[in-house]
Amino acid sequence: MVLGVVAAAAVAGCGSKESITAPRPAPPIVVAAKIDANRVAVSPNNFDAGDVTFTVPNLSKSTVRLALSGPKHAITSEIKPGQSGSLQIALTEGRYRASVEGNPGAQPGSFTVGRERPNSDNKLLLP
Repeated sequence: MVLGVVAAAAVAGCGSKESITAPRPAPPIVVAAKIDANRVAVSPNNFDAGDVTFTVPNLSKSTVRLALSGPKHAITSEIKPGQSGSLQIALTEGRYRASVEGNPGAQPGSFTVGRERPNSDNKLLLP
C-alpha cells in the first residue's frame, strides 16, 4: 500500500508544464557611435530595446566622452584621439541623443530604440 502511494506521488510530479528557469534575455547587440571633428554618427540608428554595447572610435583630435541622453542617461570614460571606447547599457524604448563632451564643434547624433527584443529561448549557440 505504501509503495502504491509513493508511486502515485512520483507520477503526479512528472510532466509539469511549469519551467524551473526564467527566460533568457535577448542577445546583446553592438552599435557603433563614431566621433569625428564634426559629428557623432550612430549606426544603426534604429534598433529594439535591450542590452547594447556601443563601440566608440574617436577620430577627432580631442580627448572626448560620449554622452547618451533620453529615457536613460550614460557617459563613457575619456577616449583619447585615435582610440576607441565602449559603453554597455540596457536601453529602454524611446528617442536618444548621442553628444560629445570635449569637442563642442561636433554635432550630436540621434537614434531610436523600439520595443523590447524577444528573449533568446530556443536559440542555439547563444549564451
